[in-house]
Amino acid sequence: MTKPAARPTARRGLRRIAVGFGAVVLTVTALPAAAAAPAATAGQGARTAATATGTATAAGTAPGIDPAALQQSLDALRDAGMYGAYSAVRDGGESWAGATGVADVDTGRPADAGMRHRVGSVTKTFTAVAVLQLVEAGRIGLDDPIGDHLPELVPGERGRAVTVRMLLNHTSGIADYLETVFPSFAERSPRSIHDNRFRAFGEEELVRHGLAAPPTGEPGEKWAYSNTNYVLAGLLLEKVTGTTAEKYIARNVIERAGLRDTSFPATPFVPGPHSAAYEAFFGTLDPPRDYSVYHPSAFDTAGALVSTVDDVNRFYRQLFQGALLGPEQLAEMRRTVPITDEQGNAAGHYGLGLFATDLPCGRFWGHNGTVMGMSTLALSSGDGRRQVTTGTNLTKYNDLDENGVPRPHPIDAAWDRHTLTALCPGAPADTTRTAGSLLPG
Repeated sequence: MTKPAARPTARRGLRRIAVGFGAVVLTVTALPAAAAAPAATAGQGARTAATATGTATAAGTAPGIDPAALQQSLDALRDAGMYGAYSAVRDGGESWAGATGVADVDTGRPADAGMRHRVGSVTKTFTAVAVLQLVEAGRIGLDDPIGDHLPELVPGERGRAVTVRMLLNHTSGIADYLETVFPSFAERSPRSIHDNRFRAFGEEELVRHGLAAPPTGEPGEKWAYSNTNYVLAGLLLEKVTGTTAEKYIARNVIERAGLRDTSFPATPFVPGPHSAAYEAFFGTLDPPRDYSVYHPSAFDTAGALVSTVDDVNRFYRQLFQGALLGPEQLAEMRRTVPITDEQGNAAGHYGLGLFATDLPCGRFWGHNGTVMGMSTLALSSGDGRRQVTTGTNLTKYNDLDENGVPRPHPIDAAWDRHTLTALCPGAPADTTRTAGSLLPG
């Protein structure tokens, strides 16, 4: 990855929230000028398609899609230093899909909008929907203590205090297992994940790491992002249904939503055509290393899904238009708690497997996610009509400040602009508070 020769003059950015792989990072930092891009011709790998079968206004946006503007804003990610990116946008009956840059830096193979992609913590919405389907069927209650269902795993006072709802909205106080399963993360090193990339982890093993770590707070006290919560949710699904969580989600969420290219992979390989997955790990890996092959069990029902940008849009559209849950459970998903920083300042809103972000044209819902080398951001209007999902194949491209906090990168600003172009066409060019400010973690 090409880096700027020197730290440029910067303009102020807004608070950025990382929700996904690794710890949540909250910072108010500067946005540097654009870095040099990897070798690629303008528009290389683009696959655009637009249909005009209807018009719609979602969350206050102007109707319609501008393919040229969308492709230009997607190309800006490549120009800012991203190797490859792909995106799908929808407005009612109109749709567009495009790609930019390369899927493989060695061969120059172009990125394509139909590529399969590890979507990381977008998986959490799928898992939350599956749990809420059981709530809807009366088989569990949102406010059931988790110890009622998994007493051997979460016994005693903690099992009585932590509820199903607290798992889904990250207020359980149960710590994330990632930094104990992969201890080199605390040293800003990928060594432990590289050493374990083909290891098959057990769900209970992951959960026990999270339960053994110091709590992030008392149950229900505050929001603290934790993958352990969603592995526990998967174990809850298995206990109640008598089948694996992956099979239950496949049958009752993925198939029900009509998704054709979405699955929990059973091997270290991404099924179907896909990009390489370049991990820079904040400059530790230079050049970035391809992590497209690793065992997905380390992320399980918290982040192991493979999908496409079009499938992810379809999933959220089906969800918000009532095909997967009834109105009562959908309303529960949208009951949010504050996303807070270490000082307790509210910086966003998190529901049950969903976050909300407010843009110049209204409120949008979705999730993001990052695993080694692949990031995803998915947002939809409340009625599911206006949507964008974008995937990228280079992660942790930021360098770190003296406190170990990632500095904003030109890619961040370009992703902001593409998201705003997709969801709020006509928004002022100097708008800085966009959904891309919720950077994948």
